[in-house]
Amino acid sequence: MTNRMKLNLELNIADHDAFYERLINTHDGLSDEASQMLNAKLVLLLANHIGDSDVLHEALAMARHGLAAS
Repeated sequence: MTNRMKLNLELNIADHDAFYERLINTHDGLSDEASQMLNAKLVLLLANHIGDSDVLHEALAMARHGLAAS
């Protein structure tokens, strides 16, 4: 049995530039702490929407890959 990736890495947002602009604008006027809280809440909301633990595990591993521990 092969370990098949379930995480979609293909461009899947119709207007990705508009989404990125909205994401950045959502942080406007927030302190660093509030901005970090917004990111955490967004991650949890989207993780709940995805709901598939295998996909979430892949996403966490991929996001962590290459980052040095502090």
